[in-house]
Formats: sequence, C-alpha cells, structure tokens
Amino acid sequence: MLAVVLGLIAATGCSATGGKRAEDARKAAAAAQNGRPAVDTPRWTIAMVTHSGDGDTFWDIVQKGARQAAAKDNVDFLYAHSDQGQEQAQLVDAYVAKKVDGLIVTLAKPEALKASVARAVAAGIPVVTVNSGSEQSAAFGALTHIGQDETVAGRAVGDTLDERGRKKALCVLHEQGNVGHEQRCDGIRETFDGELQNLYVDGTNMPDVAASIEAKLQTDPALDAVVTLGAPYADAAAQAKRTAGAKAEIATFDLNAKVAAALGSGTLAFAVDQQPYLQGYEAVDLLWLHRYNAHVLGGGRPVLTGPQIVTGKDAAALAEYTERGTR
Repeated sequence: MLAVVLGLIAATGCSATGGKRAEDARKAAAAAQNGRPAVDTPRWTIAMVTHSGDGDTFWDIVQKGARQAAAKDNVDFLYAHSDQGQEQAQLVDAYVAKKVDGLIVTLAKPEALKASVARAVAAGIPVVTVNSGSEQSAAFGALTHIGQDETVAGRAVGDTLDERGRKKALCVLHEQGNVGHEQRCDGIRETFDGELQNLYVDGTNMPDVAASIEAKLQTDPALDAVVTLGAPYADAAAQAKRTAGAKAEIATFDLNAKVAAALGSGTLAFAVDQQPYLQGYEAVDLLWLHRYNAHVLGGGRPVLTGPQIVTGKDAAALAEYTERGTR
C-alpha cells in the first residue's frame, strides 16, 4: 500500500473603508459557498501526512477542515497517512521530492520524522505540525504547532474524574509508541486523586479492544471509570461495560456523531474535544497566509484548539455539527 501511495505522490506532480471590507467579506463568503476560491493567489500545493491508521474517523474530520480551507485559498490539497513511523517519514520525503509549497505533519512518533522534517525545512518548504508533537515542533524547524497540549488535556480529565467522584480509572491506549497518548494518561495521573491504570490494546482490532476492557472490568470490580483515547474506542468500552455488567463510567478523548449521541443518552459521561476540523483548517490557512504574506501564528508557542470538556448537556447543540462530520 505504501508503494502505491508513494507512486501516486510522485505522479502528481492600503486600508479600505468599513463598507468595502464588508463587501469584500460578502463576496468571499459567496465564492466559498459556490465552490470557488475566495482569493486570486497562485494555485499552491499543500500536503498533509499524518500518523492515522486505516479507518480512523478522527482524521476524516481533520481532512474536512483542511479541504474547506484549501477550497477557499485556491490550494491543491494532498493527503497521505501511515501509522508506522518509518512509512510516514517516507511519505514526507516523497512530498519534499515533489517540491510542494507547504507541508503539514503530525509527530506522534517524533524521532521517526525528525530527519524528514529537517529535509523539508532545508528544501525551503514551510512546515506546520498538527495534533501531535507540540514539544518537538519548534526544535524540528516548523513554523508553529496547531492542536491541544496533551498533558493539559489529560489534567483536565483528571480534574473532571475527581469532580465526578471517581476513585479508580482505566486509561486505554490504542497505539503503541504514540507519545501523545502517553502524555494524556500521564496528565490524568497528575491531577486525578484516585488510582489510574494503563491498559494497552491493539487499536486495529476493535473486538480485541472490547474484550481487553471487558476482562479488566470483570477482574477488577473497583474500577469506576474507563477513559479511551479516541472516539471510535468509546463504543467498544461501552460494549465491554454492558457485557461485563460493570457500573464504571465511560469517558473519551475526541468527538464524533456516535460520541455526541452517547453523551445525550448518558452512555458516556463526558468527552474531550480538541476540534480536529479546526486543526486541519487552520494548518492549511496558515500555510497560505505564510506563502502570501509571511504570517506566522503563535509567537513561538503552540496554537491551541483544545481541550474542551463536553457532557450530555452539550450533546444537542453539537448534534448538527457531528452529523455533518465537522465536530
């Protein structure tokens, strides 16, 4: 599959009055609605390479944001992914060889990507990191990082578990070697007054995820909370709870339509939203702004899109957005 993707990559080769600003904004919005670019800049090419595995719906939301910004900014948007660090690095190298005008990269496995990102920067290609790698982004030469601070997000979960009276929780890690996932669980541990255990599962095998959580709930009835680190795994945790006959609350990082519905029904206690649509949108938009006007956001610090704790009371307001795949 990687060879096919690499082959495809290689083959694609003065102030105005308030009234005028308002009119310009109206025209831009109308153009965007009609699928036309809102700008007349050259047709630049921006590529995104993520650590997503196949079928991870989180990255569908990121891509929607990126493609919306690309349509507005007259950008040709390219996307590739691999959950294997070395393969992700090869995809980055392929886009560098293609001489794209901007590159968006996730750094879930930063050491595997370090040399490839350095080659992009050396080639004069501006790089923005998203989602994972806030601590390494600047050192690797990226313009900025867009996403949530995973440790801060974890601390917010720990505080929320305390507020809900939880005493013993399980943190379910579905991707080995993902530093962001470790940071989430470590952040929970920093603020949670109770006991937190890590459970490592194979995120590519959902029945195995459910079975592993179920076994843990059955052998340790004192567990009163399960925290998954991605929206698709919340449903597996809820299923495991039912099968085990457990009473533990289920919470999750990230949001999608199923999670919003489960929040509304009370199946899930709360979720952590990092606004993936915004991560994709802002990454493309920032690279366009940098190419057009040398803009940089963040002042040397990450541009945060989360965390935001959402509960059942927020479900109805979020339903419209989760159903269309933008939250």
